[in-house]
Amino acid sequence: MMRILVMLMCLMPLLGYAGEAKDLAADPLLEKRMIGLADKLRCLVCQNESLASSHAELAEDLRREVREQMKTGKTDQEIIDYLVARYGDFVLYDPPMKSYTLLLWFGPFALLLGGGGVLVYQLRKRRQTIPETTLSAEAQQRAAALLNQDKDNQA
Repeated sequence: MMRILVMLMCLMPLLGYAGEAKDLAADPLLEKRMIGLADKLRCLVCQNESLASSHAELAEDLRREVREQMKTGKTDQEIIDYLVARYGDFVLYDPPMKSYTLLLWFGPFALLLGGGGVLVYQLRKRRQTIPETTLSAEAQQRAAALLNQDKDNQA
């Protein structure tokens, strides 16, 4: 019994042996093309990952769909058009410039300019409300004496 247990323990490492991952497509060129196209598409579940890098089940289904359409001879643009028609512009990692995406494209720049304008306005307003004061000769001498006294205490 002990010998059987030892033999099974010796065979354990063989169970953990993992081979190299095989491409899902039989054609490596097709797989490379699919990954290139999937980098341009967004995972509908993860939302911040490309379709190529996502591990979600829906992403795997979409990659399989893309492979099947490539096998039928469709171009990349035809596949993108199909996915956009089915899922909307959200499936694209770089959304197109349309009337309803203008805020998405130019909103950050408008916020940056608006924030800079508010900052300049506030700084000018503050400069006008806080007058600059100049020290009299006596106050300058007193400040110099305090600074010299502080230097003497540190040494």
